[in-house]
Amino acid sequence: MKLYGYFRSSAAYRVRIALNVKGLAYEQVPVHLMRGGGEQKSIAYKTRNPQGLVPFLEVGEHGFAQSLAIIEYLDESYPTPPLLPGDAAQRAAIRAFALHIACDIHPLNNLRVLQYLTGTAGLSEDAKLAWYQHWIADGLHALETDVVNRQPQGPYCFGEQVTLADVCLVPQIFNAQRFNCDLTPYPRLVAIAQQCNQLSAFSDAAPSKQPDAE
Repeated sequence: MKLYGYFRSSAAYRVRIALNVKGLAYEQVPVHLMRGGGEQKSIAYKTRNPQGLVPFLEVGEHGFAQSLAIIEYLDESYPTPPLLPGDAAQRAAIRAFALHIACDIHPLNNLRVLQYLTGTAGLSEDAKLAWYQHWIADGLHALETDVVNRQPQGPYCFGEQVTLADVCLVPQIFNAQRFNCDLTPYPRLVAIAQQCNQLSAFSDAAPSKQPDAE
């Protein structure tokens, strides 16, 4: 397996966690999202992944884009331990939590959006930060309510077992901390992220521990 990614990409971060949870060996191929205007925009990379985004996972002759699609591929191909456990209703709830992060929070605050805000749109750095913090607060408020109301509670988002929800939550909390977001209104989410980061599958996937970390 080859994982094309960037150390600070939260989408690549998710896939690293999932690979580690599954105990799978993989080679990392760095794709620098800033250098030279972004290596993900190069012809060489777009020949591999026309979307021009990271992560991208190569497995033999197959290649997969989009972090959640990659993780579900891994979960189906290597089902132990499952990241989508339980019956259909529980799996739908886990997916909904993960998708709220991957589809509703993260896309508003990813690198290309932030670059557009301060470039084409002409916003100041302070305005960009206010944008980022607004959408983080909006999204995390909903997730905090979700985990507080969920029963039975456990150390992770869905009880006693790590799921896709936790895999998506930890990189999002990392990003929020990086952009100085106030996380005091979300004590349950912060506690879950701290619990996850005690596991080597999560801590070894941290941006600071990647070979391309800067």
